[in-house]
Amino acid sequence: MVEIMIAVLFARCDSVYKELPETDVWDIERDARNWPGGAPVIAHPPCRAWGRLRQFAKPRKGERQLAIWSVRQVRRFGGVLEHPVGSLLWKKAGLPPPGARDQYGGWTLPIHQHWWGHRAEKATLLYIVGCEPHELPPIPLQLGEPTHVVQSRKRTGSRPHISKAEREHTPPELAMWLCELARRCSKSTT
Repeated sequence: MVEIMIAVLFARCDSVYKELPETDVWDIERDARNWPGGAPVIAHPPCRAWGRLRQFAKPRKGERQLAIWSVRQVRRFGGVLEHPVGSLLWKKAGLPPPGARDQYGGWTLPIHQHWWGHRAEKATLLYIVGCEPHELPPIPLQLGEPTHVVQSRKRTGSRPHISKAEREHTPPELAMWLCELARRCSKSTT
């Protein structure tokens, strides 16, 4: 069986996706805005200008618009966009809340990245186009508290914090799952 090539947009330079087969990884050096299209997408656009702590963020010039551009790619070619719960991108781009659909057939799946091995819960929203809920790869639900937290400041008695780099990395198991999901989202290019 021939694997479908997946475009991974806005990956870290040290991304686990670079180790996975049939992935065309676009990090900051390749600049995803130069991606020619034509394949299902996994989009990880920068979230610091959209998230809960955006008032403390210092995004690069034009960085906020990368998320809107990513939404257009997912809608055109199929695939999945990942952003944190609480991202204002959902409202700005007209992305549907969980349980609803948009005019592109897109829908939102809330997940916790610790289900795939992340040390913190890392509540995440996935915007998916081209794959129905019943077509998803199996989701490895994990019960219980993760060992670490994603937090902006130290609090007495809290679990240990993850590092900035760990907040940005995708767990290997989740990366493989997202690749399988994106393959199932393959659309004809329009």
